[in-house]
Amino acid sequence: MTSDWGESEMPEEVHRALRRAIRLEWVTIGVLVVTVSIIFLVLGNSQAMKTAWIEDMLSFIPPIAFLIGIRVAGRPASTDRPFGHHRAIGVSHLVAATALAGMGSYLIIDSAIKLITAEHPTIGGITILGHTVWLGWLMIAAMALTSIPPVILGRMKLKLAEPLHNKVLFADADMNKADWMTGVAVIVGVTGIGFGLWWADAAAALIVAFSIVRDGFVNVRAAVKGLLDARATTYDDAEPHPLLGKVEDYLNGLTWAQDVGARVRDEGQVFHIEAFIVPTSNRPLTIEELEEVHAGLKRLDWKINDVVVVPVHAIPDMARQMSTRHS
Repeated sequence: MTSDWGESEMPEEVHRALRRAIRLEWVTIGVLVVTVSIIFLVLGNSQAMKTAWIEDMLSFIPPIAFLIGIRVAGRPASTDRPFGHHRAIGVSHLVAATALAGMGSYLIIDSAIKLITAEHPTIGGITILGHTVWLGWLMIAAMALTSIPPVILGRMKLKLAEPLHNKVLFADADMNKADWMTGVAVIVGVTGIGFGLWWADAAAALIVAFSIVRDGFVNVRAAVKGLLDARATTYDDAEPHPLLGKVEDYLNGLTWAQDVGARVRDEGQVFHIEAFIVPTSNRPLTIEELEEVHAGLKRLDWKINDVVVVPVHAIPDMARQMSTRHS
């Protein structure tokens, strides 16, 4: 059983995963609204708390980018958009990745300035029901409480990113990781201030920032590569996508073909394939055979959205290189 999504026929289990991912992103936005409100109430003079609050504000961008990207990409092709709207996923990935990289860069610069200028943050007290309580305790409690949802949500999104082949979801899971890592850094920093270590606050934020900025720029690079039609890779950009090998195997299995090649383009969540075929000598090709190749490639996986089969006298060099698994 399949469900229509744009020009793709998405298997029902994948469509269920997509609906679950959409619900997760709405839950993420709701959690973020509560989180930024709680942190704002106990912000104080802590540098790490301020950066955590800004980081949580930036965390709105990936889920919003995902929801917009999915909505736009699901639109059918039109006269103005003959290839569909699948590139919306790639654009959303770039937006989410840029937010992640921007957040990490901000943390590094701001924390470094605080360390260089030797700024001594102070955390005072607050009166609650006639009792004065050190504000640091409230900060630690707030960060411990608000760091739990990103751990859970991030792991749930990672499980969905692979079957959906959705890099925006992967980038958002990285943002969730940045959220809870920042929360842990703030707890360490505020505790350090409580023990008189003025530098602990900014130092903790700086250490976490390097990890965040690395994830951010890895995602930015992957997003730009996708938009520039680089070879299709897995959702985490770790290796060439396994479908490249499946396409190659299918084409090599054509008994009437003397030579074959293919170019596979990742359009965000679905693939576009250009298959080149050199028929055996003195053998006329029929329309039915070309249509069977077209249908056979589309049957390999729901992600193969668009296929063009081209009979040629010689395989283009780039098609041969891109279909080689270890190139």
